[in-house]
Amino acid sequence: MASVTIKNVWKYYGETPAVKDLNIICPDGSFVSILGPSGCGKSSTMRMLAGLEHISAGDIQFDDQRINDLAPKDRDVAMVFENYALYPHKSVFDNIANPLRLRKVNETVVKERVTAAATLLEIAHLLNRRPHELSGGQKQRVAIGRAIVREPKLFLFDEPIAHLDAKLRAHMRGEIKHLQRTLGTTMIYVTHDQLEALSMADYIAVMHDGELQQWGTPSEIFNKPVNAWVAGFVGEPAMNFLTCSVTARADDVVLRHSNFEIPLLAGQVSQLNGSSQGGAVRMGVRPDALSISMERPDDAAIRGEIFVNELLGGDMLVDVSLEDCRIRVKTSPEFPGKPGEPCYLTVNRQKWHVFDSQDGHAYF
Repeated sequence: MASVTIKNVWKYYGETPAVKDLNIICPDGSFVSILGPSGCGKSSTMRMLAGLEHISAGDIQFDDQRINDLAPKDRDVAMVFENYALYPHKSVFDNIANPLRLRKVNETVVKERVTAAATLLEIAHLLNRRPHELSGGQKQRVAIGRAIVREPKLFLFDEPIAHLDAKLRAHMRGEIKHLQRTLGTTMIYVTHDQLEALSMADYIAVMHDGELQQWGTPSEIFNKPVNAWVAGFVGEPAMNFLTCSVTARADDVVLRHSNFEIPLLAGQVSQLNGSSQGGAVRMGVRPDALSISMERPDDAAIRGEIFVNELLGGDMLVDVSLEDCRIRVKTSPEFPGKPGEPCYLTVNRQKWHVFDSQDGHAYF
């Protein structure tokens, strides 16, 4: 096992920076997810950790050892790719055993490690098959088994389940998380799927345009996003955003929109620190932080018109049209409203957010 420190790391392709001054510390034995859209620099970071890409500037350390100039074979890292990279002419046993045989490990040890890894991954009954005889999920387990037998300091997973179907992805998320807990080895998992990161990781590094946007636990990333970009990227369904102004009114301060005026809570007023009062801000509220009714519950309720209902089994998503925008609400499947009918929305002010309209940083 190893802790991983990424310190002031840059990666250039020509004159184009793919990773910009990245700083991350992954604790020993932790499950860390690097999350972001395509082109954000997450795979470049992974390849620098593995030694497959040159580090343009900065340092990477495993524990206290600087590994910038170590060859990939000397880093004691096992990497699992999206495309499995299995040998089609070899059996499952031989595919898993391959990295050990390349290191001239005794065949008795090879058999013990392969059998143990296959048993852990529940593929011991497949050891004599060829890759073409396996399902997608089974192939992925073989690729993971090939990494396990090396008993590395660090596991690197580069979007390993991205192309599997939804049901199998959900199953493999649980399998990989259980595996990491069982082995206790540090694991860094690259993904563009925020659901994977939130459900599996101990810590998440959110990246955008080569820059680290936020580092924290899944709860911190979801509930306390540092800026509007993170807030909009993390969460499904996505956060609603409305452009509002902050206005003093009698004894309170309100968020004013053409459709509503909602008072801020006392602690939230102090978090604004006067920097945005009188100016435009972006209000952010997740669909499950809104409630919807057919009757007006109070003066702060937002009046709208139902645009469409989407039944999702145990939940219903309702798109509501306001005067100049549309927002989404998560509610019960029993909600009686129909498209075209008026409705009223109530915001849970304990769970809403306000972001700066210019640079997007979060006030709260």
